[in-house]
Amino acid sequence: MSLRLATFNIENLMSRFDFSGFRNHLKQDRVLRLFDVKSEAEYQRLEEARTIAHTDDTRQMSALAIADCDADILCLQEADNMAALQAFEYGYLFRMVGNGYRQKYLIEGNDSRGIDVAVLVREETRDGQKIECVDVKSHAGLTYADFGLFNDALAATNVPGDRIFKRDCLELDFRVGGRPFTLFVVHFKSMGPAREGLDGRTATMPVRVAEAAAVRRIIENRFGAGNLGGKMFAICGDMNDYQERVDVLGDRRNGYSFLPKQEAESALDILSHDGFVENAMRRRPELDRWTLFHSRGPEERHLCQLDYIWLSQALAERNPASVPEIIRAGQPYRTIFPKGQEVERYPRTGWDRPKASDHCPVVISLNV
Repeated sequence: MSLRLATFNIENLMSRFDFSGFRNHLKQDRVLRLFDVKSEAEYQRLEEARTIAHTDDTRQMSALAIADCDADILCLQEADNMAALQAFEYGYLFRMVGNGYRQKYLIEGNDSRGIDVAVLVREETRDGQKIECVDVKSHAGLTYADFGLFNDALAATNVPGDRIFKRDCLELDFRVGGRPFTLFVVHFKSMGPAREGLDGRTATMPVRVAEAAAVRRIIENRFGAGNLGGKMFAICGDMNDYQERVDVLGDRRNGYSFLPKQEAESALDILSHDGFVENAMRRRPELDRWTLFHSRGPEERHLCQLDYIWLSQALAERNPASVPEIIRAGQPYRTIFPKGQEVERYPRTGWDRPKASDHCPVVISLNV
């Protein structure tokens, strides 16, 4: 019995317009910065037209990426609401895949923009095993005080009563072919702008450390800290952090080279340091584990893994030869691929956009 499990940050699957860019230029699309927009009403009309024109190609590519995953259970990040999810499935995904996902789960979380984690589930696996969702639970209401996680590092931007998860940790219990399987879906705090002399990743690290610790605590509370040996569970999502990266050196004229580096510190160490869960992506070659290309100009370019499927010890041991697939055909042309990893992009992909997402979907076949 094989289950295909995938995760994908689909990026801003929205059913509403964001007009905040009129007052906050940091949130304004770069196209509109080229024009002298005189009034907020004029800005709103232009933003609506720009968004609608841009969205169709993007969502076709997102649907193609999901179709290439061919997942039985698909974890999504950055879905606006159930209405947006249903409209995307009917208008785009159904046309790409030929059939949709009958089971959909989304609970409103804590994100200020309203983007949530969601899970799409087929009724059966590809080999005919029934997939039943037994229970769904949100942990969006948990606070630092609830788990005793508040510390001096968090005090600069938070108070003890603040919620731990900046989106949610969605917990779902399944029975796949009659066997239990538990899924935890997350989208950790993004790497914000530099603050007080710290780069964006370092400045926001305490929040992600707390989120990772909370996910671990939720799992240990659920199964028992010393009773995880036979439990079949996975943690999926965009964790906005990495334990290793590949620095991109050189330029277009003279060519590029790629230098792997290990990070001295990562929020994800909480999940991996003692074998609590396994990052199955480590089964791929060192230069071929990335799911996102980050660039702030030639001085700061790297490939890294932000998108994860962590396997419990029991699930990893049951699937020692399962290697995650990374769907990169929706990447924009500005993404710099190491030699030998190039793929044929989806039709109409642009230099920066349209694109399926800056994130690559990750999918793995598992026996549960």
